[in-house]
Amino acid sequence: MEALIPVINKLQDVFNTVGADIIQLPQIVVVGTQSSGKSSVLESLVGRDVLPRGTGIVTRRPLIFQLVHIDSEDRRKTNEENEFKKNGRFYRGIDGEEWGKFLHTKNKLYTNFEEIRQEIEAETERISGINKGISDEPIHLKVFSPNVVNLTLVDLPGITKVPVGDQPKDIEIQIRELIVKYISNPNSIILAVTAANTDMATSEALKVAREVDPDGRRTLAVVTKLDLMDAGTDAMDILMGRVIPVKLGIIGVVNRSQLDINQKKSVADAIRDEYAFLQKKYPSLANRSGTKYLARTLNRLLMHHIRDCLPELKTRINVLAAQYQSLLNSYGEPVEDQSATLLQLITKFAAEYCHTIEGTAKYIETAELCGGARICYIFHETFGRTLESVDPLGGLTTIDVLTAIRNATGPRPALFVPEVSFELLVKRQVKRLEEPSLRCVELVHEEMQRIIQHCSNYSTQVELLRFPKLHDAIVEVVTSLLRKRLPITNDMVHNLVAIELAYINTKHPDFADACGLMNHNIEEQRRNRMRDLPSAVPRDKVAVGGAQVASSGDQVDSGGTGNWRGMLKRGDECAVGDRAMPQNPLPATPQKGHAVNLLDVPVPVSRKLSAREQRDCEVIERLIKSYFLIVRKNIQDSVPKAVMHFLVNHVKDCLQSELVGQLYKSVLLDDLLTESEDMAQRRNEAADMLKALQKASQVIAEIRETHLW
Repeated sequence: MEALIPVINKLQDVFNTVGADIIQLPQIVVVGTQSSGKSSVLESLVGRDVLPRGTGIVTRRPLIFQLVHIDSEDRRKTNEENEFKKNGRFYRGIDGEEWGKFLHTKNKLYTNFEEIRQEIEAETERISGINKGISDEPIHLKVFSPNVVNLTLVDLPGITKVPVGDQPKDIEIQIRELIVKYISNPNSIILAVTAANTDMATSEALKVAREVDPDGRRTLAVVTKLDLMDAGTDAMDILMGRVIPVKLGIIGVVNRSQLDINQKKSVADAIRDEYAFLQKKYPSLANRSGTKYLARTLNRLLMHHIRDCLPELKTRINVLAAQYQSLLNSYGEPVEDQSATLLQLITKFAAEYCHTIEGTAKYIETAELCGGARICYIFHETFGRTLESVDPLGGLTTIDVLTAIRNATGPRPALFVPEVSFELLVKRQVKRLEEPSLRCVELVHEEMQRIIQHCSNYSTQVELLRFPKLHDAIVEVVTSLLRKRLPITNDMVHNLVAIELAYINTKHPDFADACGLMNHNIEEQRRNRMRDLPSAVPRDKVAVGGAQVASSGDQVDSGGTGNWRGMLKRGDECAVGDRAMPQNPLPATPQKGHAVNLLDVPVPVSRKLSAREQRDCEVIERLIKSYFLIVRKNIQDSVPKAVMHFLVNHVKDCLQSELVGQLYKSVLLDDLLTESEDMAQRRNEAADMLKALQKASQVIAEIRETHLW
């Protein structure tokens, strides 16, 4: 089971090559306050002076240590992992038993650990700056040595409370968030470092560890500086877990003092002195304390933790591999046959555009109406309701009607209502249907434009994102086609209204029926009025003049009750007493000394209409309303048909041929099928990630084959 840790190191290397942290690998995260001895513990585990030293915050970026145990005969290997050979051969060039390698320096190897410390400082300043700010971008360091056990450690900035110097004011929050980010990984083991000469109950390391690991199942406590406790006191109760129990245990260690570091005391000498101190001060706990015991314990805990995490890790890797394979497939392969690719994309876009109109698209919009459904809504809801809301007599007053009647009679008083006044007024009302009809065309045109974006967002999104110039060209061609069809469709709709205005068909069956119904109503009113006259007045004498006129009129228009002029003639009989009532009284006689200006044109003013005027206006209004409703019904039916024929169906039928004619040209192939840099980069990243995941899956499969798991 010892080989499990190198396997995790291999997985870490695999994912380091793609710079991804999508897989949370088992590792040991070291947490502690500043000056708690955290760096000394790490150096004791490494066995060499490798970390920067100084006052205040020194560790300002996460430092990921991969300690790799090697045999003495393998010490001359290069930057390849110690259990592998590169191309079946060894490379000579390392003089020393131990060496280190940074991820950011690629294949450069360090045998001088002083240079490693300098590189850590330089790399920290490169990202975090020369002040005391921190960064969450990690530094990866792999150390090969025969004196270490296989471990993966993460050194984090020490917890601090008060900003010092030019540190940011929120430095405490930044460090805390960084620590929580790493220890929240459920596959990590938390190494909480606390100094023995401080109160264990106030340990910030244990406090933050408990926030993410309340059960303590992955927290190990380390008590440092056992040799610096006050005289007469010891850490027996702390190490025995009587003060604060920790499930994975509490291990005491003795660090090198600052004087030891200044005097270049080696780590090996410090470990020997530590063992002697523990034997003398804590003999009963000597075998369960010290740096060597800590290293073995961490190694054991990490191996068991890796074994527990591997099943979930394997599942996670397989799921991600499938996702990245699907993503890579969606990006498509590099174009080999440009002509075939261009024709395929054009055909697919044209088909998706037509399917969206027909309602058979693969991607159905659920948030709002689109395509053919929205066009249907425009026809029958928006346009239909707009027409129905148009008042047949809107904008037409009784005075307007009366004025039109009088203007149509010329200089002679009319016996009957002139037909030209009806045509004049009904045309004026029918003309009002043109504006909503043209607006209907505009709305459908806008929806046809929106369908382009819909197809780009859903149906052919990935393909067109690969080729932004092709996408722009397709949008331009379709927009141009719609733009060309818009005036043609508008002209047709304009003509539909003009056709209705060109000939007022008073013989229309629906209009004749309406006139007949009004004839019947007027006849009924006449009979009622005649019935109400005094019995002493002979009915035939009272209506002599009117009867004679009506009689002669009946001889002319006796062809049918549907004739609207016949209705008006018979309507004259209703005005038996009209002639006894003054129509338009003459102006008062001017006084002497005042001249009358005959050039003044009388302006219609509001007044009470005579019975005949009232009757004439009412008849004309009824006729206008009846005929207007007939025309409105025609327009409501014919405009959608015209829009479908001249705009929608024409675009559907001609779209592919238009796209092919405009874009399928050999001189445009290279330009249209130029991939965006972003798409090419994403394809490469997805391919690299898929390759890493497949390699990681192979590594885990090897574990199963060797029965390590």
